[in-house]
Amino acid sequence: MFYDEVWIEVRAGRGGNGAVSFRREPYVPFGGPNGGNGGAGGSVYLRVNPHLNSLVALARQRHYRAGNGVHGQGKSQQGAKGDDLYIDVPPGTIVRDADTGELVGDLTAPGSTLLVARGGRGGRGNEAFKSSTRQTPRFAERGEPGQERRLVLELRLIADVGIVGKPNAGKSTLLSVVSAARPKIADYPFTTLTPTLGVVEVDGDTFVLADIPGLIEGAHEGAGLGIQFLRHVARTRLLVHLVDGASPDPVADYRAINAELAAHSPELAAKPQIVALNKMDLTDAADKLRALRNAIGAEAGTVYGISAVTGEGVQALMRAVAESLAALPAEEPPKEVFVFRPHERESTEVTITKEAPGVFRVAGEEIERLAQMTDWPSYEAAERFERILSARGIATRLEQAGVELGDTVLIGDIELEWQ
Repeated sequence: MFYDEVWIEVRAGRGGNGAVSFRREPYVPFGGPNGGNGGAGGSVYLRVNPHLNSLVALARQRHYRAGNGVHGQGKSQQGAKGDDLYIDVPPGTIVRDADTGELVGDLTAPGSTLLVARGGRGGRGNEAFKSSTRQTPRFAERGEPGQERRLVLELRLIADVGIVGKPNAGKSTLLSVVSAARPKIADYPFTTLTPTLGVVEVDGDTFVLADIPGLIEGAHEGAGLGIQFLRHVARTRLLVHLVDGASPDPVADYRAINAELAAHSPELAAKPQIVALNKMDLTDAADKLRALRNAIGAEAGTVYGISAVTGEGVQALMRAVAESLAALPAEEPPKEVFVFRPHERESTEVTITKEAPGVFRVAGEEIERLAQMTDWPSYEAAERFERILSARGIATRLEQAGVELGDTVLIGDIELEWQ
């Protein structure tokens, strides 16, 4: 089955906890703290695999987890970093955040990677907290939780040329004749339910041709197969507009398809087209070709007459496609898109809100991370966090907001009692 849009959930690894340890050796009376730091959690990446052409593997497995970092140990030993996780996707995959709709990345180049969830930082061991005024710290940090996200992946196949037209126009037959592709072919509309790619060779040059399921009026609003597959011609450089020679009105069909392309995307409608009337083996096809040329010749240029069944005119059409591709400007490299970097420019801003009588919430990226990494069962660790609240002016702001002894203060997932 062909999948061109799926959602997945990714979770990076949690950082390892820092260690609380002291150097105890003979003849070393003042060993001091030597607890090592925890290792960072593994991150989750998407990686372009040129051998894939569908998102079917991701539709079967939607949850992905990277490895957790290893806890620090005594003797200043730092924990190992968690294993990164690489998820293979086909070229042409667009990644969006499922919650915000924000564009995360556009993956086109084989082998390129995109960071989608960064691993949590490792907690610092007690050795990192020693100072001239705190020579024997008996606390360490916990590892930071890894980033969790829900992503929507949309595949837009990368082809040089896309074949568009009404259902049963003969698009799949044409693709099977000019390439080694073997799409499903039958004498009824909507035989093709998924896009199919084929490689065409003309005089030593090759290009990728995409057979797109047939379009009907209202496709841009979801009629028929709707816009489900129009996205796949968005990356093509050229369109072959195949008109059905068995249709009672080929001119109306031609205009209807162009109207759907324009309604879906002005950029799609602006793509260069080569128009061909298929099924020239039918008795009245020559008259229809003449009428089509008279009606659209001024806007469409040369209109080719072909028969995908007998091969008539097919080679001339493919040669015209190859020449048009060669004459088009070289493709510009993809524009740089926003890449999610969760730990860059961590905000130090803090907001304080009263959610209910006796319940206050402190919100802010940095303060929430510090709360998550605090080892709350340790009295010294809790005391350190209290000093952080005072040093940043958060304690004063809470008092100004009306907090009293015994009230509840929420910081991220942490619930504290004000004392």
